[in-house]
Amino acid sequence: MTTPTSRSSLFRTKSVEQSLRDTEEPGKKLRKDLTSWDLAIFGVAVVIGAGIFTLTARTAGNVAGPAVSLAFVFAAIACGLTALCYAEFASTVPVAGSAYTFSYATFGELAAWIIGWDLILEFALAAAVVAKGWSQYLGQVFDRGAAVVEIGGVTFDWGAVLLIAVLTVLLALGTKLSSRVSMIAVAIKVGVILLVIVVGLTFFDSDNLTPFLPESVPGDGGQGLTQSLFSWVTGAGSSNFGWYGLLAAASLVFFAFIGFDVVATAAEETKNPQRDLPRGILGSLIAVTILYVAVSIVLTGMVPYTDLAGDDATLATAFALNGATWAKNIISVGALAGLTTVVMVMLLGQTRVLFAMSRDGLVPRKLARTGKRGTPVRITVIVGIVCALLAGFVEFGTLEEMVNIGTLFAFLLVSIGVVILRRTRPDLPRGFRVPLVPYVPILAVLSCLWLMVNLSVETWLRFVIWMLLGLVMYFAYGRRHALVGRSSSEQG
Repeated sequence: MTTPTSRSSLFRTKSVEQSLRDTEEPGKKLRKDLTSWDLAIFGVAVVIGAGIFTLTARTAGNVAGPAVSLAFVFAAIACGLTALCYAEFASTVPVAGSAYTFSYATFGELAAWIIGWDLILEFALAAAVVAKGWSQYLGQVFDRGAAVVEIGGVTFDWGAVLLIAVLTVLLALGTKLSSRVSMIAVAIKVGVILLVIVVGLTFFDSDNLTPFLPESVPGDGGQGLTQSLFSWVTGAGSSNFGWYGLLAAASLVFFAFIGFDVVATAAEETKNPQRDLPRGILGSLIAVTILYVAVSIVLTGMVPYTDLAGDDATLATAFALNGATWAKNIISVGALAGLTTVVMVMLLGQTRVLFAMSRDGLVPRKLARTGKRGTPVRITVIVGIVCALLAGFVEFGTLEEMVNIGTLFAFLLVSIGVVILRRTRPDLPRGFRVPLVPYVPILAVLSCLWLMVNLSVETWLRFVIWMLLGLVMYFAYGRRHALVGRSSSEQG
């Protein structure tokens, strides 16, 4: 077993054995209720959101044409490489915290704090942003516009706050209950997607798939801070359609897959993590890939891709062009169900990362107390309140990209961490092993880096500022209170 190094070290690691022992600490234990089916439901719940109803149409019309289905395949391969790494780590270290816990065992405390701070940003922003999207769809269903009110000149999004409040209560009442609610919502949105596919096939015309890969045309890659980091560094322009457009489309639709990593945050609440976690992570990824590809093929077969150009195109656009205007409300209901589960699982991920950091002492340990139902009630309530305030009063604009860069950074560290843990702890029992190490993790790292450099310079600057703020927090509190740096007598 690896022993902690001096408290002065920024790279002291927390052994896998210690992480596993901490899961049995009285008063800070999570209840083991989840199966591989529950995990797969969580994975599908968080990955399939409103993106399938909007992103597919816009990407086809503006960037890739009918080849958008191939873009989903490319993105799924890139995402699958990372999913394999997550599956090995989660089955080896079945502890709450996901990438934070994995980083503590491989890179050391400073890196663990950085990734934990990064995940806080990812999950909190994602929950708030998606809740606001849910509120907009709610207004569309009832034809009343957005679910907002003006209070003293301040816009208050009551729809988003209501959603977060209800989901916070559900999560506090138990993870199994949350899984059952997710199952119902997942059944609704998958049912809507299958209906879209079946009905869409009645309007299918194979001629609309030609040309499958349209000729390349110059694209608008933004200027100044809004252009991608790659364009800013190289001075290269952007293009739509053709092979470059297809690769750009893969970068865009990759973000439709973001969220499967949240499954790993529930590792500690899984009955048989060595078996169920890999099944849940990989099973959910396969399921959503099949649905994404099927929807994109049907969509581009319903209408010429040029009819989907612009920023307002959705699945409903294709149905409206074929005279099926009734599909709009059905698709909105599917989007509501999809966004509900996304917010729920993002809140779950946020609470479990904070729970792991709290139990390690990097944030106040009092927050790690679990209630009678085996959930971290204090943390759940705090996260719910913060996310509700963000969703209720903050207009995010381009801040959504912060979710993307935070996620990719976590993916990158986990992929590298698999290689490190294979070398430093080859003796550990692994419920799942990534094939062809180190080649698969290296490909995963390269995929993540490529997608990160395609994000805007503005997003990178905001990310660096958030990380610097995190370092201030670490040196002001976390480093001095971390349990890894204390003797066993101090930890008691």
